[in-house]
Amino acid sequence: TLQTVVIDKDANSLKLKLLNDGELTSRKGVNFPKTNLSISAITQKDEQDIAFGATQEIDIVALSFVQNKKDILKAKQIMAKHDFDPFIVSKIETGESITNLEEILEVSDGVMVARGDLGAEFGVTKLPRIQKHIISVANEMNKPSITATQMLTSMKDNPFPTRAEVSDIANAVYDGTDAVMLSDETTIGKFPIQSVEVLHDTIKDVEKDYPYFKEFSKVTEEEAVSKAAVELAKNLRHEALVPFTTSGLSAQTLSKYRPEQSIYAISHSLKTHRRLNLVWGIRPLFIMKPVQNPTKLLYNFVKKVLDEKRITEDKRFIVTIGSTTGKAGSSNLIRLLNKEGMEAVLASEF
Repeated sequence: TLQTVVIDKDANSLKLKLLNDGELTSRKGVNFPKTNLSISAITQKDEQDIAFGATQEIDIVALSFVQNKKDILKAKQIMAKHDFDPFIVSKIETGESITNLEEILEVSDGVMVARGDLGAEFGVTKLPRIQKHIISVANEMNKPSITATQMLTSMKDNPFPTRAEVSDIANAVYDGTDAVMLSDETTIGKFPIQSVEVLHDTIKDVEKDYPYFKEFSKVTEEEAVSKAAVELAKNLRHEALVPFTTSGLSAQTLSKYRPEQSIYAISHSLKTHRRLNLVWGIRPLFIMKPVQNPTKLLYNFVKKVLDEKRITEDKRFIVTIGSTTGKAGSSNLIRLLNKEGMEAVLASEF
């Protein structure tokens, strides 16, 4: 990173004084620490990219340098013109975005802890605290978070990570992040496969000692059923939670409480199925045809997982389902499903 101070300016340029040595290359970002920029976070190039993303049916769009919820709402307006409804991840990388974090989360589907620009904005020594804050607020508001930048940067040129990098991955997992993301390691690095393997192996090991079953100070009516299902799974030691979900919200709410059990999210929406891969602890399962009858939904699920040998008949599940099937966030029924229950479901007539 090159640090500079402005010593002169005119209408079209700045004259800078370099404070440190470094390499300056083309097409690099410029940060203005502790400065609120009046320009929109959504550029003309962004509008073109959104239009292209719509033609490709992109699942996730990450918005850079958002400062407040107006930036996300503007992006949504542009997307609506193209009948485009992707999963929107807001990159938190400016001082103003930290100040407005909650309002940004309210209108976003998730956030990214963009540590590169945050480090330039606040200084690297403040990054650990800021990272924990962003992830904590995202957890509380039931929005997935991605931790990114220099997770394994030494592996661009080396086949093995440093001890500090492995500890950094573990720390992000303990913080409660839903996902960790590699950048240079896999785009231009010499060891992309090894980088992913190190990331995977570190996360799997941390999960042996993960602080499962989170508690939050506030529980909404919509979240109460999911919280109760997680409590049942904890106390009865059932093997998995099975939410039937149209939008993905029911599965996401189960994930919020970080159960030790796997979450098999059942959806007839392929878009929801793909999006849920981003959310902590969820294994989405796609069922082709939408069905309004809850018993028929159960039948489709049990038949699918037994046919595909994802489970055996001796497993026990906790199922959440809405009496108003197809309405987002409407899960209000819990059913305990054991071997006898699965046999009864399979014997159902429709």
